[in-house]
Amino acid sequence: MRLKSPPVLNIFTKCIEKNQQSQLMKLLGKYAPETKAQKKDRLQSEAEARKGGNKADHIGPKPIHLKFGLNHVTTLVEEGKAKLVAIASDVEPVEMMSFLPTLCKSKGVAFCIVKGKHNLGKLLGLKTATCVAVTDVRKEDMQDFNTLQKTFMANFNENLGLNKSYGGGLMGIKNQHMMAKREKIREIELAKKANM
Repeated sequence: MRLKSPPVLNIFTKCIEKNQQSQLMKLLGKYAPETKAQKKDRLQSEAEARKGGNKADHIGPKPIHLKFGLNHVTTLVEEGKAKLVAIASDVEPVEMMSFLPTLCKSKGVAFCIVKGKHNLGKLLGLKTATCVAVTDVRKEDMQDFNTLQKTFMANFNENLGLNKSYGGGLMGIKNQHMMAKREKIREIELAKKANM
């Protein structure tokens, strides 16, 4: 708390509020990646369709699901495919993730900081996840997604001031009292000089 943290690292202390996080988790929960059994069934049915004489490379709609993993999400943001990125606040070491908010801001991708990497992990069926990206949503979820996207753009991309707000720098109680005494002495000296 007493050390000053640079703005790039301080952004990870600015998590979204509880109600926004619950809305986000509810939306992202619908796009969990398919399990191994589901994938096996899907590939089996595609193989049978090809066997039946269908020459298409990909039969049926490709499943829409969350993309995760730092390298994968970074690539999606750079290519402009990601529409929303959720970043965990407690990644260790934090330097690993420090470039991602700036990259999202420069590419115009909405992003948010979510409290706890375990929360993102739950969505994916893993213990933890550092970041998650949404590339596409179904039509029925588009309205909720757009409101969240606009909110995060306003709160994180535009108003947060990635280049400005330093964190920490809080003094202990003894130091606060000492600084207050110094300030009083300085004010008295200034008053004496003004009276001369």
